[in-house]
Amino acid sequence: MQFELSLILALCALGLSSGFLAGLLGIGGGMIMVPFISAILSSRGVAPELSIKMAIATSMATIVFTSVSSVRAHHQRGAIRWELVRGLAPGIVLGAAIASVGVFSFLKGSALALFFALFVSFSATQMFLDKKPAPSRAVPGTTGLLGAGSVIGFLSGLVGAGGGFVSVPFMTWCNVAIHNAVATSAALGFPIALANAVGYVLGGAGLSERPPYSLGYIWLPGLLVIASCSVLTAPLGAAAAHTLPVKRLKRVFASILYLLAAYMLYRGLITW
Repeated sequence: MQFELSLILALCALGLSSGFLAGLLGIGGGMIMVPFISAILSSRGVAPELSIKMAIATSMATIVFTSVSSVRAHHQRGAIRWELVRGLAPGIVLGAAIASVGVFSFLKGSALALFFALFVSFSATQMFLDKKPAPSRAVPGTTGLLGAGSVIGFLSGLVGAGGGFVSVPFMTWCNVAIHNAVATSAALGFPIALANAVGYVLGGAGLSERPPYSLGYIWLPGLLVIASCSVLTAPLGAAAAHTLPVKRLKRVFASILYLLAAYMLYRGLITW
């Protein structure tokens, strides 16, 4: 697989845009990266089924780096609800381990693509409709947060995203302000990404058909270039998140997810 200038530039552009959107929307950038990395790998001879899995794993690994940059910017504004991070993180690690080490390896890439499309469409619809939570609804206790974290970590492991597509709607449903939900979701991206990345390395260690420079399911050249660029723009996205109106932020989130869900639905159907 050749790493020509056009490939490097494409990965740089993907890293810059996904980093900004990670900071802006708290989605870790995975929702943006998966469709594009999958297309890049497929265009370079990687089998469609494997390209989808490697795109999911590689996008998740980049979030380890993007989340650190994004979290720093949100923390400086005092927007992160750290008590929620502490409550959700244990469940997230558990759910991520189950998804990335076990379930991910057994599912077909086309099934993962279809699941990505359907679940993201559902999440986008919930966000776009901007349903108001009951005024009396509050964040659940320790057991509730453990369960919610497990679901967030598990679903993130299947679609290669930082969890914002689940955690942001969950927190706003619990009457957490949207800007705090986005910032807290960015902080949750680190344990989600780290736990899943380790699982992808272990789960894909025995694959013989991987392209060169791969570590398990993770494509190292994509990880290196995208992560190097995304950390530059994540703080800019975090700054923008604190200047946009609540409804506009939700609509931006939903619109982007609809577009990417449509593409991954197409990829899943043609590779089924």
